[in-house]
Amino acid sequence: MNTGDTAFMFLSTVLVMLMTPGLAFFYGGMVKEKNVLSTMMHSYCCIAIVSLQWVLVGYSLAFGPDISHFIGNLDWAFLNHVGFKPFAAYAPTIPHNLFMMFQLMFAIITPALISGSFAERIKFPAFIAFVLLWTTLVYDPVAHWVWGTNGWLKNLGALDFAGGTVVHISSGVSALVAAIYIGKRKVTKTSPNQLPLTILGAGLLWFGWFGFNAGSALGLNDVTMTAFITTNTSAAAAAIAWMACEWIVAKKPTVLGTVTGAVVGLVAITPAAGFVTVPSSIIIGAIGSIICYFAVTYLKPKFKYDDALDAFGCHGIGGTWGSIATGIFATKAVNSSGANGLLYGNASLFGIQIIATVATYIFSIVMTLIILKIVDSIFKIRANDDEEEFGLDITIHGEKGYHIS
Repeated sequence: MNTGDTAFMFLSTVLVMLMTPGLAFFYGGMVKEKNVLSTMMHSYCCIAIVSLQWVLVGYSLAFGPDISHFIGNLDWAFLNHVGFKPFAAYAPTIPHNLFMMFQLMFAIITPALISGSFAERIKFPAFIAFVLLWTTLVYDPVAHWVWGTNGWLKNLGALDFAGGTVVHISSGVSALVAAIYIGKRKVTKTSPNQLPLTILGAGLLWFGWFGFNAGSALGLNDVTMTAFITTNTSAAAAAIAWMACEWIVAKKPTVLGTVTGAVVGLVAITPAAGFVTVPSSIIIGAIGSIICYFAVTYLKPKFKYDDALDAFGCHGIGGTWGSIATGIFATKAVNSSGANGLLYGNASLFGIQIIATVATYIFSIVMTLIILKIVDSIFKIRANDDEEEFGLDITIHGEKGYHIS
């Protein structure tokens, strides 16, 4: 065990934990005033619900001994056999239970990302049931495929440094399915209730993302520093690219657009952070931002789905680009444990990344639709007209975010 790596991973874990409150601010500032608390509640509930699910069965399903390359068994349920001694197959220089906690933070934020798609119109009991079922039936299997010992995508050679497929594609695609299934809000075009909250949330996300990506090296080494630098560089390039798109198309570079661009850059670099060079991270961030800008600005209005806070437009599209870009720009010169991508003469990695992306799309779509139907049959999933009109803060939670005399 390495005490330096252990200290670094402890810090990375708490940094990633901070991202979910950051997401609460990011999402909470963008909704109507009457729904700010209910929207932020979604993120905080994910912390509580998934924390329990993970230590009871989730970690074992995602990282436990393999069953048919699809899912882990329950040998590690209730954290049985998960102690201070390192588990070499995952992280040989840090405690096994620290690795478990680091991965918990990823499991927490993933369903929280989905909540942006159905903000302002989902009943709270249905949300709780959805998070529990989705984490167990979608997140845990996909995490095992990509990161678990003998997971089928890991065995195939798919690369996902910090969660492009596991976190962003799975949540983004599921967000789109949920938005379409639940239906549109009565009023879809609104202004943010508190844009400074969103700006604060974006800053916390950017800050926490260093733990998310650099921490995924699972120690302090040269790959860690590469991931640290590429993460920041991609976010910066994407923020500028989104700003430029707005300036050219809408003639106004907005603060909301700029911070959204930064988040998209963070999403896009996530699967590639420890596998690509710094110049490549600029390209990944900038192109990802441009793609997501046009997806949010033109794709959503064209197909008329109400992805309230652009969970699919930013995370689904951004994660898809990031996964594919990893197959293009990855190089073993950065990380000898990775692989060369298309740009470095290895077309097979590009094909593998496409397979991983498509598989995650199909599984997430099918399972999310099944989960939504199950939840809707037990708890009516859509808020009624009165709840939506008066706001979920007061009608469901009995509180107001703002008291104006």
